[in-house]
Amino acid sequence: MRLRQQVDSENSERHGTIQNMNLAALFFWQGGGIGGGFGGFLIPLGLMFGIMYFLVILPQQRQRKKVQEMLAAVKNGDKVITTAGIYGTINGMDGDTVILKIADNVKIRIARAAIAQVEASDDAK
Repeated sequence: MRLRQQVDSENSERHGTIQNMNLAALFFWQGGGIGGGFGGFLIPLGLMFGIMYFLVILPQQRQRKKVQEMLAAVKNGDKVITTAGIYGTINGMDGDTVILKIADNVKIRIARAAIAQVEASDDAK
């Protein structure tokens, strides 16, 4: 009888260990492995954000900085092209607006931000 109790005790311990292993395997499988679960979602998300930063956001910031420097360096006599495609020469500046001479006796006032490109100044020639 004592031997039977000892065998039953060992079987129940083995059975409990097997149940614990099955439970651990179930959690491992549901979690998606070692990097699974919430971490398995965050890693690809972080990689996508990093790629988007280097491919989209960083070049856009550099371009914006270049445009701001160009607009800050604009001076009287510069030949410019506006975003509307109007060619002219800067005749005067007043804060955020620019007086653009587009023909003899024809001057228009435009926003400084409407300047798309500076061609060359008369001083540079």
